[in-house]
Amino acid sequence: MSKVNHRFSVAPMLDWTDRHCRTFHRKLTKHTVLYTEMVTTGAILFGRGDYLHFNKHEEPVALQLGGSDPKALAQCAKLAADRGYNEINLNVGCPSDRVQNGRFGACLMAEPTLVADCVAAMKAEVTIPVTVKTRIGIDEQDSYEFLCALIEASHEVGCDDFIIHARKAWLNGLSPKENREVPPLDYARVYQLKKDYPQLHLSLNGGVKTMTDSIAHLAHVDGIMIGREAYSNPFMLSEVDEVVYGDTVFTQSRHDVVRSMYEYIEKEMQQGANFWHIARHMLGIFQGQPGARGFRRHLSENGHGKQADLSVMDKALSFVPE
Repeated sequence: MSKVNHRFSVAPMLDWTDRHCRTFHRKLTKHTVLYTEMVTTGAILFGRGDYLHFNKHEEPVALQLGGSDPKALAQCAKLAADRGYNEINLNVGCPSDRVQNGRFGACLMAEPTLVADCVAAMKAEVTIPVTVKTRIGIDEQDSYEFLCALIEASHEVGCDDFIIHARKAWLNGLSPKENREVPPLDYARVYQLKKDYPQLHLSLNGGVKTMTDSIAHLAHVDGIMIGREAYSNPFMLSEVDEVVYGDTVFTQSRHDVVRSMYEYIEKEMQQGANFWHIARHMLGIFQGQPGARGFRRHLSENGHGKQADLSVMDKALSFVPE
């Protein structure tokens, strides 16, 4: 099992960071920690599909769980550890209606004792790390003391690793998309948290778009988690191993990266996967390059049908000069 080094990670993103996305991201970086989409305990315990499936080549990979029942979370954590996940992460930050109705996600911030109970129950079942991803506050409960109470409660039961999205969440009045953009970023609060709790590993999430941003933040915190930028501009991940982890320079071209996915795409399609479900994650690979628009357009217009295959990708690539 790969050792988890949280210096850099890609956020769990609903409907985005599935195993196809993670496979693609792994082509660009060996060391970045990759997260699943949030999976609810109900889906794992009672759903019809295999919500825990991942490929070993994705490692290091963390499972993000959504739930608020310590017993159910403990069951799911054990199942995930048995399947080979490198980490279990508890979602205490998602503000969508769906999670509020299930009494988990960001609304859990108001119940630090329950969060601690959930963490303790999972830690009792697994030896892999159990981490918490949270916002800096919810609605009118957004004082620094409010955030510290949550952190302290979970730390007391053995959680040493937190990912802090440096925005508060509005549980009423803002959509999940607006909650990613409207509440102002407060990096200073996360920096202060690290000063006051130096023994904890704190990763900062929210609004980080470049490697320059990342390095600047790493002067104040232990780790960086990027979200949408990894999706809209995935080639930025090719810098991480060198810049953040001190590994060798990435030498493959964008075309090389796309073609390195061909074997995976063929294998997945032979097992019934849809071409578009994989190719959609690759739309941003040429962002900022000549021909990028033609590449995206051809892939978007021709990648959806049942007949779509690697010939569509070949044609899309022809729009971009090598």
